[in-house]
Amino acid sequence: MQVILAADVGGTHARIGLVALHPDQAYAPATLAYQSYRCADWLGLAEILEDFLGRQVGNQNPVVRCALAVAGYVRNDELVAENLRWPVRVSELHARLRFEQLDIVNDFEALACATQFVRREDAFDVIAALGGAGPTVVIGPGTGLGSAALVPVDGHRIVVPGEAGHIALAPGNEHEIEVLRLLGRNRPYVHTGHVLSGPGLLNLYRVLAEIDGITPALEEPAAISAAALRGDDPLARETLAMFCALLGSLAGDLAVVFKASAGVYLAGGILPAIRDFLLASDFRVRFLNKGLMRPFLAAVPVRLIEHGQLGVLGAAALAEGGTRHVAPSA
Repeated sequence: MQVILAADVGGTHARIGLVALHPDQAYAPATLAYQSYRCADWLGLAEILEDFLGRQVGNQNPVVRCALAVAGYVRNDELVAENLRWPVRVSELHARLRFEQLDIVNDFEALACATQFVRREDAFDVIAALGGAGPTVVIGPGTGLGSAALVPVDGHRIVVPGEAGHIALAPGNEHEIEVLRLLGRNRPYVHTGHVLSGPGLLNLYRVLAEIDGITPALEEPAAISAAALRGDDPLARETLAMFCALLGSLAGDLAVVFKASAGVYLAGGILPAIRDFLLASDFRVRFLNKGLMRPFLAAVPVRLIEHGQLGVLGAAALAEGGTRHVAPSA
């Protein structure tokens, strides 16, 4: 059994785990140890990885293989990722931590790979449906907006990368058309990430304040969500309601594009904290509002998952060579 150090590194948190990869691909990877770190508390990724290894492994049985899932890519030895807090150089990680092999994978590709390991009890139904065999889509607003798909091919499953955060924002009513118009004043192109992300939530809040003739009082996405959940700030509630509606439209679009009959998984750092608000929103109405594709979408389950350990599992599995021969999730 091979043990690999795996990490899902975002702009806010670095999630680190030791993952055991069973030689028999009938078995899913297993997390032996796991810890989440706040990136702002550390000087760099190497320091985080050293701390984790020191706590979990010590000087016994050194781990020589690592897989990093990040929202970025490698260019001239440097990890290029818009949301990372510090520079990361691959050669320095190799030398400092003495890795024999270091794999860099996309964070949402890793998450899509990991959806095949999701147990029924680890996901929360946003839209309950039976689903069926076929592709799975994962989408998640956080510091940015990520997406990918898991597609069955000839008895195996392959991960299809996606960039849903960069496709054009599609308004669904007159109010959203006005939002799009105002967002487009100072930029040549408005994409979904401009509203369906943490920074996007703030963009949306400010534009709606302008439309409503209100001076915006909040400066952080988390404060907007918190005010909306408390129910004492009409502008914050309007903002989060539109956020959920637009997310439903985009999730429905991706389900149609991939014919994701196995389901849509919602991830990212924002949604678990607003779960009840999401359920009461127009997410479902907008997800199903696809004309002739409505009957198909009515059979597609939509489930909320915690980003956490799944990204770590997916990073390890993807670095190993992709997906495993496991039964589809119920």
